[in-house]
Amino acid sequence: MIDYFLSNLWQMWALVCILCLIMELFSGDFFIMCFSIAAFATAFISPFTTLTVQLIIFALISVLCLLFVRPVALKYLHKSKDERMSNVDAIIGRTGRVSETIVKDAHGRVAIDGDDWKALSVDGEEIEKGTRVEVVSIDSIIITVRRK
Repeated sequence: MIDYFLSNLWQMWALVCILCLIMELFSGDFFIMCFSIAAFATAFISPFTTLTVQLIIFALISVLCLLFVRPVALKYLHKSKDERMSNVDAIIGRTGRVSETIVKDAHGRVAIDGDDWKALSVDGEEIEKGTRVEVVSIDSIIITVRRK
């Protein structure tokens, strides 16, 4: 059993590579991907080397990848990190349709991508049902909109 395992270490390295890829899906920071790349490379050289050499190569490629590949990948994958909005802030600037008339100086409702938001008019005026509007700001669960 041990002989089989030692002679087929490439399978272990392939498994490490796949597990690291799966973990990278949850992090998205290209950190764990470096270990996946190292495991992939080590899987190819494993039939020709000992376990000690494989571990050294895995560590070396991981460090080199972290130092040289990761910064370049992050630069191109996260170009506009400071400008990128997420979660609720990503709704600002989106276009929706009034689903319940926004009454003068009161609330109404706006549908955006299947979600229905409590909404106010930016100028306090009435906006009729069916009108296209653009989200100007958001405060908690209430959006402020203007006619588009």
